[in-house]
Amino acid sequence: MSKSLQPMESFRLAEYAVPIPCYICGDDNTYDAEVCHTCQAPMALAHQSQSQKIRPQMIAAIGASGVGKTVYLGMLLDLLSRQSKGLQILARGAFSITLQQTAIAALSKREFPQKTPNEPDQWNWMHCQVSLTERRHTAELIMPDMSGEAILEEVDHPNTYRGIRAFLKRCAGIMILIDAAKLMEGSREQDYFSMKLLSYLSELDDDPKRGWRHRPVGIILSKADQCERCFDDPQAYARQHASGLWQHCQERFRNHRFFACGVAGACITRVVRGQGRVTLPLRIEPRGVVEPFEWLIRQMRS
Repeated sequence: MSKSLQPMESFRLAEYAVPIPCYICGDDNTYDAEVCHTCQAPMALAHQSQSQKIRPQMIAAIGASGVGKTVYLGMLLDLLSRQSKGLQILARGAFSITLQQTAIAALSKREFPQKTPNEPDQWNWMHCQVSLTERRHTAELIMPDMSGEAILEEVDHPNTYRGIRAFLKRCAGIMILIDAAKLMEGSREQDYFSMKLLSYLSELDDDPKRGWRHRPVGIILSKADQCERCFDDPQAYARQHASGLWQHCQERFRNHRFFACGVAGACITRVVRGQGRVTLPLRIEPRGVVEPFEWLIRQMRS
């Protein structure tokens, strides 16, 4: 019987002996783990942060299911990645381009992207370098596209999604999307959701100096293209149609601002077999997409 020599790979044991902490929740993982075993965040974030001198900051864009988070983030990344001056974004890692690619591909076919799954390992994460031409230094940012249903579940039942809790606790700023069109229709669900979310944030970190009371909070009234008055004065619109949200911001968050945003210039609704009534964009006319993000970046660095 012939014998074959097998090389010893004892160096792999040494690699497994050194744990890699997840950049989001901090739990230890093996060096070859693709996602964190606790929060399901990509371990690529941890590997990239270790290789850089600047530690990435975190920004959240959250809202109820169907409010337009995926469309907003995808359009934001697409606009800023193509700018040659002013605020610019450069993606780090191939995984950081997936959301932009998916959202723009759907919009180009006159469709909206599919709803973000509830499973954290299927969320799209973005690690980006952000720069302002009038400033020398750049910032490293991490932003995920989290499921609205998962966010609501965590708000109603804390610690259901440990990744969401760990991420929001460490965020340097947040953008909360509210459906302006539903507010105009008289729906209170958006107002209730935002009040729950703001209460959750204020209890999550109530440090008197560094807690959420002092961090920048941008309230984005999405789908404002369906209610033009929203663009005239977003704060007055929120005060009239979402009084609970407006009052929470006044009393609990010192650094907040209201914005109006729209991506689809016009939409139609039609019945699709097996799906029911589906809303489709007729044309893409982004308005007010960059302003909330730029305000947040400047507030974080001021």
